[in-house]
Amino acid sequence: MANMSMKKTSMPEQDPAVRSKNFLEVTTGYTEEMAKREAARCLHCKKPRCVEGCPVNVRIPEFIQKVEEGNFYDAYQIISSTNALPAISGRVCP
Repeated sequence: MANMSMKKTSMPEQDPAVRSKNFLEVTTGYTEEMAKREAARCLHCKKPRCVEGCPVNVRIPEFIQKVEEGNFYDAYQIISSTNALPAISGRVCP
């Protein structure tokens, strides 16, 4: 069931005072529960335009479904099946 909330789950970040003194990633990533909550916002469209709009045609609805289920291994397999560098495009298109 889609979570119809318009509120995006905010990505945790390093405090600005800390990150100004290092070269680590600014965002620290979702917890498992946060990722599932964010994935639940997918509307499960009959004609998902997100795939058409994706420059590398990631199978986004399938990927999101696996994240929502907590099946991160299969989610990785799906996203990497069309995208050789998901970590890079994830920075551009979070």
